[in-house]
Amino acid sequence: MTPFDTAVAFTLREEGGFTDDPRDPGGATNLGITLATLTHWRGRPVTADDVRHLTVAEADAVYQALYWHAMRCDLLPIGIALMVFDFGVNAGPGTSARELQAAIGVTVDGVVGPVTALAAKGADRAGLIGALRSAHEQHYRGLNDFPVFGAGWLARLEKCTALAINLATP
Repeated sequence: MTPFDTAVAFTLREEGGFTDDPRDPGGATNLGITLATLTHWRGRPVTADDVRHLTVAEADAVYQALYWHAMRCDLLPIGIALMVFDFGVNAGPGTSARELQAAIGVTVDGVVGPVTALAAKGADRAGLIGALRSAHEQHYRGLNDFPVFGAGWLARLEKCTALAINLATP
C-alpha cells in the first residue's frame, strides 16, 4: 500500500457512512465528505441524496486531490503525513498545514512547500507526532461543538497518533 492508501484507509474507517446530524455544522456527510466539499469537487450544487450515494472511489479521489495533494503529504514522512492528512479532513487543509508549520517552527502560511517539507523530514518524528497530537487536541477543545463531538474526535486522534507512531518507527 502507498502512504496515501494507508492514510485514506484509516480516515475512511473513522469517518464511516452517511450522517446528517443537525448538530453537525458540516451537515450531510458521507465517508467524511460534506455536502459543501462534494459541491466544490463536482463543480455544481449537490443534494443530501447525492452525498448519501457517494462512492468510496469518488471519496478516494476527493481525498487525494483536495487533501493529500493539496497539503503535499507526499513530501512528508509517512507518520507525519497521516497526522496532517487526517486532521486536514477534520479541520481543513489550511488549518492542518498551519499546525504542522507551527510545530516545526517554520513560517506559518498554511501552505506546505519545500521549506515545510524539509523541516518535517529533519524533525524527530515521534516528537513531531506528539506535538501535532497536542495541537490537534487543543484545536478540538476550542471548538463550540466539542461537548457534542469531542469524545469521538479525541478517540480518533488517539488511534491516529498510535498508527502514526507505528508507521514512523523503522
